[in-house]
Amino acid sequence: MPTFEEIATFVTDKPAATAVIALLGLVALALAFLLIRIAWRAACFLWRRYVTPRPVEDVLTIVAASIATAVSAQGMWLFSGDVLGLDGPLRLLLFAFIEVAIITSAVRARRNMRENFSAGIDGVAVWALTCLTAVLSSMDARSLPEAVFRLAAPLVAAWLWERGMAIERHRIRGTGRINWRLTPERLLVRVGLAEVSDRTASEVDAHRRLTRVALAAKKAKALREQGAPERKVRAALAKLDKAMDQAVEHTGLAVDPARQEALLAQIAALYNTSALIDADPRVPWEPHADHHPVPARPELPPALAELVAEDDDDAEVLDTTPQVVDTAQRAALMRAARAYWDRQIAKGIVPRTVDIAQEIGISLATARQYRALWKLEPEAHALIEALFQQHGIVDTGAFPVINADGRVLTKS
Repeated sequence: MPTFEEIATFVTDKPAATAVIALLGLVALALAFLLIRIAWRAACFLWRRYVTPRPVEDVLTIVAASIATAVSAQGMWLFSGDVLGLDGPLRLLLFAFIEVAIITSAVRARRNMRENFSAGIDGVAVWALTCLTAVLSSMDARSLPEAVFRLAAPLVAAWLWERGMAIERHRIRGTGRINWRLTPERLLVRVGLAEVSDRTASEVDAHRRLTRVALAAKKAKALREQGAPERKVRAALAKLDKAMDQAVEHTGLAVDPARQEALLAQIAALYNTSALIDADPRVPWEPHADHHPVPARPELPPALAELVAEDDDDAEVLDTTPQVVDTAQRAALMRAARAYWDRQIAKGIVPRTVDIAQEIGISLATARQYRALWKLEPEAHALIEALFQQHGIVDTGAFPVINADGRVLTKS
């Protein structure tokens, strides 16, 4: 590099050449400024056109895939020189032909996805060419870590492309991903280390303790009704007492009405399990009652004939849609319906479905379920059987019961 004295001497000796050089320098600076400005504007345009509209994850995917593709191309550069013996311009033109083919296939696959809703053969070609370039790049590696790195780089690029295609596939088709049956979450729930719902630990513990009390009560009741040995009954009662003590201590059962209702609901469900085998739920394909006529019977009394002609569906009910309530509310409604049922049975009356729904304020579907279970009990069944034997009326939840003298017992 010339010193300052040499530069000063040159300027003094050759002023014309110095002026030309200074002018050319200014022109070069101006051209450099213009080029930088054009490049900056082009970069801003490309940024606004292609980067800004895209989500951040798509931009990062493109950047990472470009880096992985560059690593793969560098491996192919070494392979084409060391193995194929290419050199000079020929090596520069041919070393990255597989990478170019991968990019071409990826662009075609994306276009096929937008037009035909499937990546097609081009999507398969992306993976096939990726595996090919990974293997060829790793064959010229000088160590095992380098071979593994060159194998991984193209596969990472292909995986990022596949994830981008999956997102676009979901946008176009509107379909979600596969719901695997074997996942870490399902395994943890299966072994009891995770909870399916979003309940807190205290809620889960309270529910399990209340269930433990209900099951212990059912077992003690069953042993006592079966006439089990006194030793087994005492053991069951001791277990029930222990479970109850723990529930009162850890769940606040004595002062929490909601948990009291939940416990009573569980006990009610467990005590009436045997009634499920006699339940007769209706199904959509079940024929209507008028398809099986009842044999001729004595003529009905006028008052009963009037009731038979009535249609429960026309009755006004507080709520005709299925109710969505919590466990405590459902238990309270069930106890109220049961109390009303017991009062009517004690009077010799079998309440109709609409009577229960109107009295308690529940839907007809819920009232029909309750009635289907309770009408199988001995007292209610005897009243219904008397109506059938005397007048041939099949109980459907809409007919009242009459006395032996023909007096109607219920009428809404």
